[in-house]
Amino acid sequence: MKGGGAVGWTVYMLRCGDGTLYTGCTNDLPRRLEAHRRGRGAKYTRSRLPVALAYREEVPDKSAALQREAAIKRLSRPQKLALIEEGGTSHGDQAAEGS
Repeated sequence: MKGGGAVGWTVYMLRCGDGTLYTGCTNDLPRRLEAHRRGRGAKYTRSRLPVALAYREEVPDKSAALQREAAIKRLSRPQKLALIEEGGTSHGDQAAEGS
């Protein structure tokens, strides 16, 4: 990695305006959330605004992030909601959401 600094990765779930859930991963959560909110994030979320951060999970690297994202996407909706209820964004969610 350039600069020698560790880049952390985050797997996240958004609750969309229509009640659906979107799962993604990024190495810059505040920037990615802002992109989603401006309609410049994923195609899926563009027509489902507004979006709100419902869950986030820190992982060590991109590979782990992609694997965890895929695992969460395989969960049923009730399982995803249980994950949100269990883990949520109880620490620092206001800062991460940019509120």
